Amino acid sequence: MEHQNNSENHLNRNNHTPGANPDREQARNERKLKRSERKYKPPKKRSKVVIPSYLKPLILFLRGLAIFLISAAIVATTLYYGVKKVYGKYVAPVDAKDDSVVVFIVESGDSLSTIATNLYESNLVRHRGVFKYYVDFTDRTKNLKAGVYHLNRTMTMDEIIDIISMGSELDNTMMITIREGTTVESIAEQVKEQMEKEHLNFDTEEFLTLCNDGEYFSMDYPFIAALLEDENNTNRRYLLEGYLFPDTYEIYLNSTPEDVIRRLLDQTQEVLADPEISAGIESSGMTIDQALTLASIVEKEGKTDSFAKISAVFHNRLKQGMNLQSDVTVQYALGINNLALNNGEINTDSPYNTYRNTGLPIGPICNPSKNALSAAVNPDKEYLNGGYLFFTLTDPNTGELAFSKTAEEHEAIVAQYRPLWEQYDQENGN
Repeated sequence: MEHQNNSENHLNRNNHTPGANPDREQARNERKLKRSERKYKPPKKRSKVVIPSYLKPLILFLRGLAIFLISAAIVATTLYYGVKKVYGKYVAPVDAKDDSVVVFIVESGDSLSTIATNLYESNLVRHRGVFKYYVDFTDRTKNLKAGVYHLNRTMTMDEIIDIISMGSELDNTMMITIREGTTVESIAEQVKEQMEKEHLNFDTEEFLTLCNDGEYFSMDYPFIAALLEDENNTNRRYLLEGYLFPDTYEIYLNSTPEDVIRRLLDQTQEVLADPEISAGIESSGMTIDQALTLASIVEKEGKTDSFAKISAVFHNRLKQGMNLQSDVTVQYALGINNLALNNGEINTDSPYNTYRNTGLPIGPICNPSKNALSAAVNPDKEYLNGGYLFFTLTDPNTGELAFSKTAEEHEAIVAQYRPLWEQYDQENGN
């Protein structure tokens, strides 16, 4: 029996169940409960705020007012930035920092649309349509007056409209002076410089391009049409070199490069029609182009009082089949102004170089004056009949020349004055 009881006790220990040890199970459950209590603690109940009934309407009003103010602020901010963006894109001055003068011309009969377009193309307003509608809206269309105005890009549309409405006492024209003996390239720079003084722009590149477009002017100027018949004219530096007459001109402020060229060609046509000039060209047996070419060399070689004598020397050399050997033709070919030319410069390969080529160069080397043209076709009779074949610059500062009949006389004069030329080149040459 005793053995049996021990066996049963052993069996009970080996067959343990949860219910077999209630104390242990209870302890385990208590630990679980504590853990769950640490994880979640229900909030404490707050005491309810009681709003007095007499304050409820005020609170509702303040809440509505706050919503309204916030909404209004959002709308106002949106409108502000929207208006600011529209103003900056369409209405504001073009450049608040650029107060340089822009000459603006309103022609008689210009419509509001034309004025608006011209202002826009001159970069004076941001939008042509906005300007036009603004003038219409403010009922100032009839106030705009023809004239010349000095505007700038810092101006508002109102300021521009007010100025154009006042009328202008500024002149619609200006004077330009083309110096005698200057080249096409120099003329372009002279016109540009003089127009810039009047706050105007001048496109020198367009000017030079047109000076090589004979077809563009041939219908209106017969001497240009005759020039185009020369098959060698494509080798010229500028087709219109020699044909842009130097003088003082009155031009419109809005003149284009084409307008300026035509103004100069008109004067050339008038000079060529002068009875003295036309008779001289005819009696000389030269063409207009040959006369202008010789005149351009005469112009560059001396001063007015020596033109006819220089012309006589060249006529004598041409008659004897001698090269003209004119230094100024080499200077034009190389784009230099040195007086003492070296052998390399004298032998430069160019259709303008009269040391290498017989006869006249391929075309004029500058735009000569009427005095030079007259001398070219009417050489000095005494020097022509006296057989003078040479002349030499003596004093570079005065332009005085020494004339001689023989090569020996000429070489002696050159040797005497060459040091002066070299000194001049050191100080002024290129």
